[in-house]
Amino acid sequence: MGRDADVEDLIVASIRRILRAVDLHSRHLMEQHGITAPQLATLAEASRLDGGTISSLARAVHLSQPTVSGIVHRLEVRQLVRRERSEQDRRTVRIRVTDQGEELLRSSPSLLQDRFRNELAMLEDWERHALLSSLERIAAMMDAESIKAAPVLDAGPLPTETGHVEPPIEEG
Repeated sequence: MGRDADVEDLIVASIRRILRAVDLHSRHLMEQHGITAPQLATLAEASRLDGGTISSLARAVHLSQPTVSGIVHRLEVRQLVRRERSEQDRRTVRIRVTDQGEELLRSSPSLLQDRFRNELAMLEDWERHALLSSLERIAAMMDAESIKAAPVLDAGPLPTETGHVEPPIEEG
């Protein structure tokens, strides 16, 4: 019985380390570059799509349209993107990255998941599928199947060593 508890403790500790790594990276992005991971991912996708709509951005970053709309608004306030009406269909609004936004993309570090994806790509197919299966099982065990999540690694507030919950980094 003691061995199972030890394994359970190690699993929980590993999950906490993962969450902490994501949180630390998010804090670093905010402190050093003034941008959150979801904002950076949305900005990068807007640059890649070069004139995508809110809905195409939302699909690309796997977030809801209202969430992406809020992110785009915050990026627009910072003059990192601008909205342009389509010449062909005035109802369509395209998101364009400004020169300032492109400069931020060039100067900011890659998203945490970029390094993670590179490491994943070096694994054998069976290892990736085993990881996926295990992570899906963990999500199900945590009753997290219905929680919408993007492939952008970002965490909310985490308790400190004393148990105090720090305020979240403003998302969006």
